[in-house]
Amino acid sequence: MNIAEIKYRDIANGLGVRVSLFVSGCRHACKGCFNEIAWDFDFGKPYDKAAEDEILRELAPDYVDGLTLLGGEPFEPENRPELLGLLRRVRAELPEKSVWIYSGFTFEELTGKVPSRGGGADSEEMLSLTDVLVDGRFVYALKDITLRFRGSSNQRLIDVKKTLETGTVTLWDSSAHM
Repeated sequence: MNIAEIKYRDIANGLGVRVSLFVSGCRHACKGCFNEIAWDFDFGKPYDKAAEDEILRELAPDYVDGLTLLGGEPFEPENRPELLGLLRRVRAELPEKSVWIYSGFTFEELTGKVPSRGGGADSEEMLSLTDVLVDGRFVYALKDITLRFRGSSNQRLIDVKKTLETGTVTLWDSSAHM
């Protein structure tokens, strides 16, 4: 897996101050994508233990609310092994931090309800370690710059913990976090 970029003090991609890891590689090719350069799996630099250690160090301060994974596409099969390891480590070492993931796959695709390359046991485990999933491909015709934490109106902010508990997609309550 390659890293397209890491933002250590990001306030645009999730609630609060976040460490945002942009991975390389995406096959969705959404028209109007803000990060088209990261579609290439070879873009950026290789992800390694040193990068992971640095992410954990940067997550540690109290004023950092959590980790956001985006891309590229975190749930591309090539990216899942390293990201799953990172999420396991974040949950073990910094369990108070929130985890957000942005994905062009829908929750239904990631959980196998709708067949896709995004599904599988590793995707389901990644979801189990996630607080909020912003799901769905960016649709240029539905672009809306007034939306909070998403680019087009078809995308959902899913409260993953509640969704997994109830078995019904539950949207994240952004009004509770204004």
